[in-house]
Amino acid sequence: MNSTGSNSANAKGGPAVLTDFDDTAAVENVAELLLNRFADPSWQDVRRRFRDGEFTLKEYQEIAFNSIHASRSDMAEYVRDNAHLRPYFGELWDYCREWDVPMAVVSAGLDFYVEALIEGNGLTQVPVYAVDTDFTPAGISYEYRFVRPGMERMGNSKGLIVDQFREQGHYIIYIGDGMSDFEAAERADLVFAHRSLAEECARTGIPFRHFEDFRDVLAAVQDYVNIGTGTTEGRA
Repeated sequence: MNSTGSNSANAKGGPAVLTDFDDTAAVENVAELLLNRFADPSWQDVRRRFRDGEFTLKEYQEIAFNSIHASRSDMAEYVRDNAHLRPYFGELWDYCREWDVPMAVVSAGLDFYVEALIEGNGLTQVPVYAVDTDFTPAGISYEYRFVRPGMERMGNSKGLIVDQFREQGHYIIYIGDGMSDFEAAERADLVFAHRSLAEECARTGIPFRHFEDFRDVLAAVQDYVNIGTGTTEGRA
């Protein structure tokens, strides 16, 4: 499965489901699972400096993963053995496919570990919007295909991806957990949030529903399909 381009959603109108990956579609923060297992211990200092605002997420991620010398296959195997998709993700994907509802993973993380977990659960057709990686003898190279012009230092923009789906006429259901999801949440029609994204939505007045697993997301999509409309109400 390859990371998708901007033309992956062919259906016009109706809902589109876009979900973050680390700590959202995945129970764990898969990036940190890999860094804890394979990276130089100095990555934790890099993370601290990122949280202090010294690095962007793009810079932090590249510095941390560049300290890893493990192969792509070894890391993919570790993800499959140690990470888990959140409950009802597969059921939501099956329903969306049955009813031609676009669904995709939208991540600021790296494609290879997102794909390892999703494919490891037999979901080989889920579109992934993430940082494209290539493993070379010189190390990992990174390609950012969803960058806002003039903001290349920030890496991929989840809000830009939401905008692409909105331009196709979709009602956007977005699920996320962190500050990298806030730009997308601002643009979504219905937000499911937990952790710091929920705190930021509450602080700024963006309506949201609390997220535990994908059962409530599935119910929201079913309501839209059956009733023909969505709602931004229901902040929990």
